[in-house]
Amino acid sequence: MTGHHLLVHDGTFAVVTDSGDITGARGASPDGLFSRDARHLSRWQLTVDGAPPEVLVAAAQAGPDRPLAAVLTPPAAPAEPAACTVRREQAVADRSLAERIRLTSNRPEPVTARITLTVDADFADQFELRSDRHRYDKADAVRSADASPDGVTFGYERTAPAGRPAWHSRTVIRAIPAPDTVARTAGGTAHTLEWRVELPPHGSGQITLQAWAVPSGTGEEPPPIEPPAVALAGPARENAAFTGQHPRPRDLIGWPELARTCEQGLADLAGLRIPANGPGGEPLRVPAAGIPWFLALSGRDSLLTSLFALPYRPEPAAATLTALAAAQGTGYDEPPAPGGTGRQEQPGRIPHEIRHGELAHFGQVPYGRYYGAVDATPLFLTLLHACTERTADDGLARRLAPQARAAVEWMFRDGGLTEHGWLVCSGDESHRGGDSHQSWRDSPGAFCHDDGTPAAGPVTVAAAQGYAYDALLRTAGLARKTWDDVAFADRLEEAAGRLRGRFHEEFWMPEADFPAAALDGAGRRVEVLTSDAGHLLWSGILDPAHGEAVGRRLLGPDFFSGWGIRTLAAGQRPYHPLSWHRGAIRPHDNALSVLGLARYGLTEQALAVTRGLVEAAAVHGWRLPEIMAGYGRDEHPVPVPCPHSGSPRAWAAATPLALLSALSPGLG
Repeated sequence: MTGHHLLVHDGTFAVVTDSGDITGARGASPDGLFSRDARHLSRWQLTVDGAPPEVLVAAAQAGPDRPLAAVLTPPAAPAEPAACTVRREQAVADRSLAERIRLTSNRPEPVTARITLTVDADFADQFELRSDRHRYDKADAVRSADASPDGVTFGYERTAPAGRPAWHSRTVIRAIPAPDTVARTAGGTAHTLEWRVELPPHGSGQITLQAWAVPSGTGEEPPPIEPPAVALAGPARENAAFTGQHPRPRDLIGWPELARTCEQGLADLAGLRIPANGPGGEPLRVPAAGIPWFLALSGRDSLLTSLFALPYRPEPAAATLTALAAAQGTGYDEPPAPGGTGRQEQPGRIPHEIRHGELAHFGQVPYGRYYGAVDATPLFLTLLHACTERTADDGLARRLAPQARAAVEWMFRDGGLTEHGWLVCSGDESHRGGDSHQSWRDSPGAFCHDDGTPAAGPVTVAAAQGYAYDALLRTAGLARKTWDDVAFADRLEEAAGRLRGRFHEEFWMPEADFPAAALDGAGRRVEVLTSDAGHLLWSGILDPAHGEAVGRRLLGPDFFSGWGIRTLAAGQRPYHPLSWHRGAIRPHDNALSVLGLARYGLTEQALAVTRGLVEAAAVHGWRLPEIMAGYGRDEHPVPVPCPHSGSPRAWAAATPLALLSALSPGLG
């Protein structure tokens, strides 16, 4: 988000402009203060002596433990420089935006500066902000604004149907010193807070502000009003404890650039942790998927992120597994109204997404607990085994044994292994409002034939069969070693063997010496060559000969751009370098491929992809973006950005850790 700057802590984040303002922008690059899927500040605009100040130094952070800082000046003519300089410092902590406005006089005589801050809270749900077409009925919603001596409190209320609690959100704005005036602007709920600040000759003055988000259902006492540096001290200690613990990447590999990329990834993961609850209501902190649209627990994203980080930071894995177990499906979702989208809950199914916003609360979007993913359930089982193996502690596997067994049964029953022989969502689900394949390639047309025709569903995704194979074998290991259930282990191993054999028969394309991306609803191979083949390497479903062929093919010039492996090989009719799933480069997708290359002994290829990703990270300040365009290094000397790429994104942040594991035997 060019010209926008991010502050985040514990599930609350702020996006501000170069000057530190919030303008109420919508669309792909919204700004504001956000908590639990709602925008709690939609305006936060500063004027000095009646005019917006000019930016001398754009907002920037000197480090993760420092506030965001900008240097501004009132507009002035060259012959008569501004009477004062304005410094803004901002931080997010305790569901609050903390700000200090410090004014310094540039003159030898007393100066009076008139500071005005225009504030408002629209309480827009993130699904409203990100959609430019859909409008949600909120006819009964009431917004309010109540002035107080030290600020203003914004409120938002909706009545709820029987069986649901009402919705009541607030944003509380307070200041020290109190404003000289607090006044409502014409129309709406926006208010202006105004101060007349007396500055002695070459002296200074300051205003400390706090905007505290109070989402519906929360109601603690507000945190103290503190300068940003003080408010940030606690979060900075938390993040340092996460990033600084051992093992440290720099101590594990003599490749400074990879180590630095790993350390930036750990810093991003520290900031992306959000609150969640376990089966008994116990508080947890789990990795959210990313900012701005996905600061939420997401089954697929959070599981893969935790898996990549597991050798270095096992805490996210245990927390993610426990939180997802608490939200596991227990029954069947009621069919939605015509044109609506159901939650797609089924017994044993692991959720794809968990939201806490207004639209989810009122059932206007299904994402309060949404289960529409074919892969979250097997990935849950994979992470549970990996966590047990890595930590040499079977306590979690014993505690979550009922949930793991229920997940296995979902794979056989509703997941389709028994009826279809594949892990595939039923056709019934596809017209209940979800995708017909429900994999990570979730954009329209992501699965298509080589002429570009979209594959008709329900689509049987190749990568999901690899996940299922791996999950069956890993869970068999838990059954045999931890649960002392040999019969269950034998059943799962036999099913995995059948799945692997049939996969080679029906997915392998001899003429291309490569696996099909999927089977369409009629059982025809989806012939395009995609990076999902790298996921098959990671899962181990391919035999050694087929695996080696795939690994070498992924490093061909049509797949490997020099920065990473494209999601779809160039030269094919559906290829598009800016398409998220038909030609762009996804770091997490590459991470699975690199782990797979290492698994099949293709060390040179794994190193080549790692080198490209690390060099791409260096261009982006050591933070891997969520997605890069598929243009090759021969076409442009630096990676080309891809529109709408989120940053930071958790599985991209964790990607360097997976690369480190692939190149360091014994760590992965």
